[in-house]
Amino acid sequence: MATSASIGFGTLFKSGNGAVPEIFTTIAEVTAITPPAMSRDTVDASHELSPEAWREFIAGMKDGGEVSLEMNFIPGGVDAANLMAELALTGSAALKNRQIVFPDGSVFAFAAILTGYEPDAPIDDKMAASLTFKVSGKPSLNGS
Repeated sequence: MATSASIGFGTLFKSGNGAVPEIFTTIAEVTAITPPAMSRDTVDASHELSPEAWREFIAGMKDGGEVSLEMNFIPGGVDAANLMAELALTGSAALKNRQIVFPDGSVFAFAAILTGYEPDAPIDDKMAASLTFKVSGKPSLNGS
C-alpha cells in the first residue's frame, strides 16, 4: 500500500484579531511548528476493596498542552513588534484564537496565550526566535 505521508512545508500559523468576523493573520517566516501536545490526567479511585489491591483509575481533566514555533527573527519587523505587544496584554485580552493550517487544508484550531518569546542572535548563524503558546480549552482538528 502506498503511503499518505507528506512533508510539513507550507504549514501556516495564524492568530485571530477577535473581530466579528474574525480575521486571521499569518506569522511570517515560521520554520517549524509543533501542534498541541494534548494530555489527560488520571485520578486514583482506589479503595479498601479494590480487587486484589490493584490501584484503580478514572479519567480526569484534559489539557490542550502547548504549541511551539521556531521562526526567523527580524528585530525591526512587524511580527517582532506584534509579538512584543502581545506579551504586554493581560487578563482575557491575552487569549487569542489560533490556527495551524496544514498543506492539505486541515486546520488545528484553538485558543492560546503567548507565554514565551525567545529571540536569539548567534554570532555565526541566522537570528531566530522560539515561541510558546499555552492552549486554553479544547483544540479541534478539522479535515479539509
